[in-house]
This record gives sequence, C-alpha cells and structure tokens, in this order.
Amino acid sequence: MQQLIQDLKSRMFKQMYLLCGEEDYLRKQYRDKLKDALVPSGDTMNYHYFEGKDINVNEVIDLAQTLPFFAEKRVLFLENTGLCKTGGEKLADYLQEPAESAVIVLIETQIDKRSKLFKTIKDKGRVCEFTTPDDATLRKWIFGIVKKENRTIDGEALNLFLEKTGNDMENIRSELEKLFCYTMKRDTITPQDVENVCTQRVSNRIFEMVAAIAEKKQKKALDMYHDLLTLKEPPMGILSLIARQFNLMLQVKELQQKGYPSKVIGEKTGLSPYIAQKYERQASRFKTADLKRALEACAKTDEAVKMGKMNDVMSVELLIIEYSR
Repeated sequence: MQQLIQDLKSRMFKQMYLLCGEEDYLRKQYRDKLKDALVPSGDTMNYHYFEGKDINVNEVIDLAQTLPFFAEKRVLFLENTGLCKTGGEKLADYLQEPAESAVIVLIETQIDKRSKLFKTIKDKGRVCEFTTPDDATLRKWIFGIVKKENRTIDGEALNLFLEKTGNDMENIRSELEKLFCYTMKRDTITPQDVENVCTQRVSNRIFEMVAAIAEKKQKKALDMYHDLLTLKEPPMGILSLIARQFNLMLQVKELQQKGYPSKVIGEKTGLSPYIAQKYERQASRFKTADLKRALEACAKTDEAVKMGKMNDVMSVELLIIEYSR
C-alpha cells in the first residue's frame, strides 16, 4: 500500500494495478483515489468501467489499444471480474506489451496468486493487497476520525465499540457516523452512547449465546437462538458461527496452555488483546477435549442437515441443548 501511496503522491503511475484483499473499505478508498488521480474531472471519453464476471476481454483489449481522445491516457477499471482466478490468460498476454497510452486497474476481492494474470501484474505493474488492520492501527484510525469531528472517546467506550462493530472498517465508519449524529451536542462519546446507538453484530450475539452454553444456562442459550431465528438468521449460518466460536476458544486455550500472554494470543488468532481476554475467560469454562468434541458435533450436525437426515432448525437446537446441559 505504501508504494501505491507513493505513486499517488509523485503522480508517476504504473500501467497496470491490482487492488485486492479482504478489507473492502481500504480497497474501495484507494480505487477511488486512483480514479481521481488518473482521470481528469468530467472526462468520460477516456475512462471505461467494467464490472462482473461476464465482461468481454476482447472489448477491454480493443479499448486499451485505442489512442486516447485529447488526453495522455486511456484508463480502464475492471472490478470483481474473477480474471485473477480464472479466464485471465488473454488479458495477461496483452499486458506483456500493453499500449503505452493505456492504464488498466483491476479491483478484486478474491485472487489466485498462481494465476498468469496475477503474476503478470506483479511483475510489470503494482499489486496492492489490503488486509484487515491490526488492533493498534484500527484504534489509531478511529481516534483520528473522532478527533476530526472535535470529539473524544475513552478506552472503555472504544473497547465496547470495537466489540460491537468488529474490525470491518466500512462497518466501523458507518457506526461512527451514527455515534456522531447521536452525540451532536456533546464533545465526549460515552459507553452508554455506544450501547444506545451501535448495532451488535450477529457474531457477538453468537458469542453471548456460546457464553450461555458454557455457563450451562440452557434457557438463555435457547432464547438467544430463537431470537436469532426471529431476525431471519439461517440456522446453518448460526451453526457456522457457533463452530467458529468453539474453534477460536480451542485455539486460545491451546495457546494459553503454552504460556502465551493475551497480546500474543490476539496476534496469533487475529483478535484484539481485549477480545482475546474474553475468549480466554470463556474457554476456561471448557476442557480442551470438550471443545474438540463440540467442533466434531458441529461438523456432524452440518453433514446430517446437508444429507437430509435432520431438520436444520431442530439440529442446531439439539446441539445447544447437548452442550448447555
């Protein structure tokens, strides 16, 4: 990403870019920055945008070979085409010797680093992979946004905020806007503001449900499961998140047994130290063998539903009953 930032500052651009990675917010931000830098305002003659997996690669190549109209560059953006996984060989061949007047930018969520197109862009252009920022970077970014709005947020409120939003930057930005509107007449954002305004992710509800299972509070766990069903959450989606919770607890417990501190556990599992501590407390209620059995039970439940042996709603309910007994 630093190389892309340098390109934007120096305005010395490569002929091809690939913006990829799991962090949607950053990927879209730098897509727009590149477009603004490469395409003069109002120039619709030399800018072309393609989206989806049914694009015509021959048309893209023909346009790239066409001289720009009263401009230095013809710019083509290709988004979510899947060409960096399959079907990009023809474009890769063209990019071996592209027209000097063309700039091609691909924006992809999923890629195959073994593909010919990926290797070509990496060799001759610029590949920018946007990964989820670590906890410290996220907090610094949030503090920066809050400061620009002339507000403050303390550590307790920020911990609660990140617990609700997760590390998805687009979701964080959206929830911050809600907070700013809610606290319009005040300078300080409090934990109660976060509680009142911010939407809790489904994964957090699952965390609380698994906590109820761990505490053997069967009625609470089942009530939370039925609440999720009322919110139209699919049973198999809930099962997948339950399995994820058990898997994270198992990882945390095994790392904890090896003597790693919360910060290191967080780094190894992709959790913030604050969230890692919550998983440590939750995992302490289970034996390692129980967590492994729970994961096996999740896999067997999933298989039974897919094979038509069990009803999806009932199967997850039985799993919850078994482990909260």
